[in-house]
Amino acid sequence: MKAEIIAVGTEILLGDIINTNAQYIAKRLADIGIFVYHQTVVGDNPERIKEVYEIAFNRADLVITTGGLGPTKDDLTKEIAAEYFNKELILDETSLQSIEEFFSFRKQPMSEGNKKQAYFPKGGIILKNMHGTAPGCIIKEDAKMCILLPGPPREMIPMLEEEAIPYLSQYQKSTLHSKVLRICGMGESYMEEMIKDIIQQQSNPTIAPYAKEGEVTLRITAKAKTKAEAEDLIHPVEMEIRSRLGEYIYGEGDTNLEEVVGKLLIDHQLTIGTAESCTGGLLAGKLVNCPGISSVFMEGVITYSNASKMRRLGVKPETLDQYGAVSKETAGEMAKGVAELGNTDIGIGITGIAGPEGGTKEKPVGLMYIGMYIKNELHTKELFFKGDRQKLRNFAVVQTLCWLRRLLIEKELDKVNSLS
Repeated sequence: MKAEIIAVGTEILLGDIINTNAQYIAKRLADIGIFVYHQTVVGDNPERIKEVYEIAFNRADLVITTGGLGPTKDDLTKEIAAEYFNKELILDETSLQSIEEFFSFRKQPMSEGNKKQAYFPKGGIILKNMHGTAPGCIIKEDAKMCILLPGPPREMIPMLEEEAIPYLSQYQKSTLHSKVLRICGMGESYMEEMIKDIIQQQSNPTIAPYAKEGEVTLRITAKAKTKAEAEDLIHPVEMEIRSRLGEYIYGEGDTNLEEVVGKLLIDHQLTIGTAESCTGGLLAGKLVNCPGISSVFMEGVITYSNASKMRRLGVKPETLDQYGAVSKETAGEMAKGVAELGNTDIGIGITGIAGPEGGTKEKPVGLMYIGMYIKNELHTKELFFKGDRQKLRNFAVVQTLCWLRRLLIEKELDKVNSLS
């Protein structure tokens, strides 16, 4: 079954909101073996909505729409769909009662516009909305199917999961299942070089690499009759990839890097403090995302000025004079200083030039230094990235977490704990 997703809403076209619905729907359809070949966004215009229906059904068996099911005059997704399929709109009393109860419970008046939300194409399958006033519906005619879903994600996602996906699953003779491996510490091109032959030989399962702000993910996807059979196809490929990439793989699925690092610190009761200049607290914020981190994260300071670096962390004036604020020497003293400030096992210092101004030929925008002070041992690293200010700051934090994880693993955590 080939599918197309149509997002209806002028606010999406104008960039006022991000179309996260299409991403979510496409992923869930892939999970049950339905391929999305096209995605379309159209404004709240009846002629253009009708046009995208025509185009979509010429190239897809299934069309899923989001948005345009509201009570206002420009909410026309359902009305145009009924017109396309030549179906009469009929009032569903059960849906009307549900909408009336929605407003009654909130002690709010129901507008006449809300009543139109209870009208559906004749013969359509109504999808209940337990989180809003806009029910969805399924229209099936010959070999074509249209599923109309509300726009707000808090309404769309439950309806998709609880009603649309179970309905669609009955038509599928196979399923797609994916395993995601998360990688840091190597670039996408280098990673691909290490597993190039596996990628070139792929058929089923397939392997797709994605790069994102200092990390790389590998999605291994298999098609089979059942999820268990798909997992059997994925397993040997995953094991071969793991044997080559080793410790560069830090997690799988929805795991994120800060959770992995945070768990390492918590499990081995290694206390940590952070001192940040150009990243402005982003590293501390990432660590705080990890549940239970308060048992080991002692202190985070933002020492943006030279005066603050000297006063709070004990960075030497001569270090700043000779090497500058952006240097491995300063990053090292920041790391040691914050560890001593909070009496922690680990201290991290980050300094750099995030831009867009302030760079020189010797020290261009994107130059970063990380200091890592682990149980009286100092490590420093120079990094260089390209991108805008926010991207550079994010890159620095991701690489810092990645390097910390690698250092702890290389040193063997239990031995780190035994260092004096």
